[in-house]
Amino acid sequence: MHICIITETYSPEVNGVAMTLTRLVTGLLEKKHRVSLIRPKQDKYDRPGCCNSPEVRLVKSLGIPGYPGLRMGFITKSRLLAIWKNDRPEVIYAATEGPLGHRAIAAAESLKIPIISGFHTNFHTYTSHYRLGLFKSLIIKYLRNFHNRTALTLVPNHNLLEELQAMGIRDVRIFSRGVDCTLFSPQRRCARIRRDWGIDETGTALLYVGRLAHEKNINLAITTYREMLKQNCSLKFIIIGDGPLYGELRRKNPDIIFCGIHRGKTLARYYASADVFLFPSETETFGNVTLEAMASGLIILAYDYAAAKMHINNGINGYVATFGDSRAYIEAGVNLLATATETQKSIRICARQRAESIDWPEHINLFEDILTAAI
Repeated sequence: MHICIITETYSPEVNGVAMTLTRLVTGLLEKKHRVSLIRPKQDKYDRPGCCNSPEVRLVKSLGIPGYPGLRMGFITKSRLLAIWKNDRPEVIYAATEGPLGHRAIAAAESLKIPIISGFHTNFHTYTSHYRLGLFKSLIIKYLRNFHNRTALTLVPNHNLLEELQAMGIRDVRIFSRGVDCTLFSPQRRCARIRRDWGIDETGTALLYVGRLAHEKNINLAITTYREMLKQNCSLKFIIIGDGPLYGELRRKNPDIIFCGIHRGKTLARYYASADVFLFPSETETFGNVTLEAMASGLIILAYDYAAAKMHINNGINGYVATFGDSRAYIEAGVNLLATATETQKSIRICARQRAESIDWPEHINLFEDILTAAI
């Protein structure tokens, strides 16, 4: 089966959408499907051989304001028609809703090629973080029109399915995510990394992994760390990631350890070398980092929605706070420090065990079935 994937982001970019698509493409190729990929040229990262797919078509791109590492792709409908008339895919997956995905839908309609879409990012909720509330209704209208022109829209959890249906988006189906428990593992814990952080095995290292941007609610993680620090002055807080707030946050918080972007085994070692994972984002469609932290055997503190709601049993394999209640989130962080050592050990073991039950092969098989059914 020839599958064409349309996306504005892909490996080696570091974000949940790029990681998910890389996993899906790799899995489909291993199952002997032909996968072609159309995406923007990412000037900062692109180099020969950087992608997992052997058939990559790069298109012109434009930077997204405030996100110098992310770019939107641009291609004309006529160019897509020419490409697909010459080499027709059996099914198309539009993973992102930018200009590239919009043109792909138009071309697929003209050629009567089945096309499925994915809802990976809550763009309509970002408006409140960037003082763009007046545009929220327009964004919802655009998203509704975009997804209703596809045969099916895939979402990672039930709450999001209900939200999209309430927005008037039809034919929505849940397609969740897996985690690589070989890459992300407690076995990668590194004493040298902890020494570099200025902490030994008796101390506690807090970790955040993700984009440093307003919509990720990173300031709540920092506030929670400050309150926890009052109870344990030896705490260390490590932040992995980059984004528009990186410089400002680093200047204002000289005691926090900012490590920039890391990938692969290096990232996995950072995860495993920490103890507690703070993830206060309120705008996730899923939150892949939650599963990566669980697989690494960390104690997770997140809001009770998306991946955390699906996979964390409060007090058993992690902790969750009521969605949007920042005071409850901070209190949960402070209370976590008073948890008995044996209880913390049990939570970490249970987190790992839960992650081990969420493998990628099962999800890739389901994705294959969904694509096949659309033909």
